[in-house]
Amino acid sequence: MDLARLARHLAVLPGAVKRAFPPSAMTAIEQAIAESERQHGGEVRFAAEPALDTGALLAGQTARERAIEVFSLLRLWDTSERNGVLIYLLLADRDIEIVADRGVNAKVASAEWEGICRTMEQGLKAGRNGEAVVAGIQRVSALLAHHFPRRADDRNELPDRPVRL
Repeated sequence: MDLARLARHLAVLPGAVKRAFPPSAMTAIEQAIAESERQHGGEVRFAAEPALDTGALLAGQTARERAIEVFSLLRLWDTSERNGVLIYLLLADRDIEIVADRGVNAKVASAEWEGICRTMEQGLKAGRNGEAVVAGIQRVSALLAHHFPRRADDRNELPDRPVRL
């Protein structure tokens, strides 16, 4: 067990996401997702969580494992073309994870997602939280537009509103 990680997670207060992403930032993120989805046939969600609960920490759950769990909870796998993408932020670890459904993963290399995550993490470290997420959404959007061009019959299958966990 990583005691430093445990202490970090226990020190993060429940309102940390709201402080990191005030209403104006959440509105900008929602608008970026809506604009993004007008350019492609994919579905993008953003979820931020202050910290893992003690049970998950003691079990050694990683940010990646939690992101996959959140992907399922938000039903991103439930899109017609299997083209849902979750951008997940675990504040206590300062870790961004991108989880994409199998339709997207068949077309986008994991190195692409890693590059987007690292760029977003740099923005977060610099305190530009909302801007970092919006920039990440724009980069995800460019990949989705390339691989899943918008069709006339595309519809918004999932909410655009960011999620605070």
